[in-house]
Amino acid sequence: MEVAQLNDIIKSSKNILITSHINPDGDTLGSMCGMYLLIKLNFKKKCDMVVVSRVPDKYKFFPNINLAKHIDEFDKSREYDLVINVDIAAPDRICDAKILFDKAKHTVNIDHHKTNSCYAELNFVEGDASSTAEVVYSIVKTSGWKMNLDIAICLYAGLLTDTGSFRFNNTTARCLEYAAEMIKIGVVPNVMFKNCYETYTKDMALCQAYCVDKAVFLDDDKIVYTTVYKKDMEKYNTDEEFAEGLVERLRAITSTSVAFVAKEMKNGGCKISMRSKTIDVAEICGLFGGGGHKFAAGCTMKCNVEEAVKKILHEIRKYEL
Repeated sequence: MEVAQLNDIIKSSKNILITSHINPDGDTLGSMCGMYLLIKLNFKKKCDMVVVSRVPDKYKFFPNINLAKHIDEFDKSREYDLVINVDIAAPDRICDAKILFDKAKHTVNIDHHKTNSCYAELNFVEGDASSTAEVVYSIVKTSGWKMNLDIAICLYAGLLTDTGSFRFNNTTARCLEYAAEMIKIGVVPNVMFKNCYETYTKDMALCQAYCVDKAVFLDDDKIVYTTVYKKDMEKYNTDEEFAEGLVERLRAITSTSVAFVAKEMKNGGCKISMRSKTIDVAEICGLFGGGGHKFAAGCTMKCNVEEAVKKILHEIRKYEL
């Protein structure tokens, strides 16, 4: 029923916007570009795509990603017939683009976060899906939309990155079946892996090694965290992109139950990225306005790094590790 409604809304919309979340990852960007291409192929319509942060260099191989514009380039007084949010658990994750979402005639929310409140007119939210790309592809299969290689590349990237290259516990039979179908379309797994995971510069590698080296281990090594300051990124001539995968490296330590990275933000405040093997970190991050998945979540805190670390540790220690 909802897929039929989505078809009708897309057909009736003269102008469409697809949004991605702040600090974009492979899933939000892959789902955004995938939806853009799906609408172009199946409905012969062009869409606008908006990003609210810089697109990481490693994702610039996505077909048509160059057509995505930063929110600062948009006329915020414009009213769209349809705005589609992809991989956005809460509307504030699109920052200044929220005004365009709020004014739209129709809104669609495609996501896989269990914390998503189904805030749009039409909601395709599957909390058990590995990624938003998986949800998009399930819409494709239900609706009978046509696919091509460019779309498969975008959606495969979402599957690949949100499952940690099919290693995390959100990797399911359906996820792998979908990946296999995309490979049949022409996706080359080793090329996708290289593009998504083997793009580190020397400075990025050295900065990450420095942050791992100064990690703090607590409570019989069950808790581990590290801090990232603006001066660290300046020292190694890198940016926020280097930190992707850092918290996973800390969680991979055998003794670790929960790991987090506290990163100083350029405009003040602190960004927390959490991973766990045992406790619900989405619940912890939710206390600070964030969210995510049970074992992988994040939030942004309006305080300095030291205060953020203190608050996060206080909440972690309420759990039995």
